[in-house]
Amino acid sequence: MAPPVTLGHLVADLSASGLAPGDIVMVHAGLRSIGPMIGGPDTLIAALRQVVGDAGTVMAYADWEGAPEWACDEEGHILPQWRAHVLPFDPARSRAIRDNGAFPEFLRTTPGALRSASPGPSMTALGAKARWLIDPHPIDYGYGSGTPLARLVEARGKVMMIGAPWETMTLLHHAEHLASIPGKRIVRWDVPFANPDGGTIWRRVEEFDTGNPVVDGLDDDYFEEVVRDFVAAGGGWQGQIGAAAALLVDAPAILGFAVGWLESRFGRTTR
Repeated sequence: MAPPVTLGHLVADLSASGLAPGDIVMVHAGLRSIGPMIGGPDTLIAALRQVVGDAGTVMAYADWEGAPEWACDEEGHILPQWRAHVLPFDPARSRAIRDNGAFPEFLRTTPGALRSASPGPSMTALGAKARWLIDPHPIDYGYGSGTPLARLVEARGKVMMIGAPWETMTLLHHAEHLASIPGKRIVRWDVPFANPDGGTIWRRVEEFDTGNPVVDGLDDDYFEEVVRDFVAAGGGWQGQIGAAAALLVDAPAILGFAVGWLESRFGRTTR
């Protein structure tokens, strides 16, 4: 059996990565890869908070469990027979999507954490800059300008991958939004929002396609290729957090690299 991972172990590993007091860090974590943590996932959250300190902030990509694809038509409308069965999005109550692992939901439900109001691109954050990061969050094009991802970059934040596949680095959806390339796929879908006064408000939401490569000619997992090329060029820190392979990158640096990577392959158009 692997030795247990303690709060002290995680603090030491996180500090060795270059994460520092005052940092804003977006975390993707495969919890099982870290090893058996005494205290479970809350120990990782406690370690992150200890390393970034009272002035720092931890953020994660929450997303939302909306209607499954089979319940929608080709234009993103929820089929009539399922419409009444889809629970409305409520930032305070809706669970983080399970596809991203358990870490975002553990962070979302930690006392003091906040969650943004845009369902699909929804982020959760805990710390000094949490409110500034997550509010406001546009409902349409929620990975673009004026969003938590844009503010992460503005604040010169960092992205940490702890035992998480590099292809899951959500910040690269912001690069897709910013890159001046032709033929970006656009998707639209119906979203039910919980009305604070009771009932449900339905709204049509529009976004560049984040479920598939944003343009033709890209592999399904091309985010991993972008991150691999960035690391090969000397970007980021690699090491271990617990038993998990980890990567820490500067958000502005990898964003600029990813935008250039896309534009060099697909040409520039007027934004």
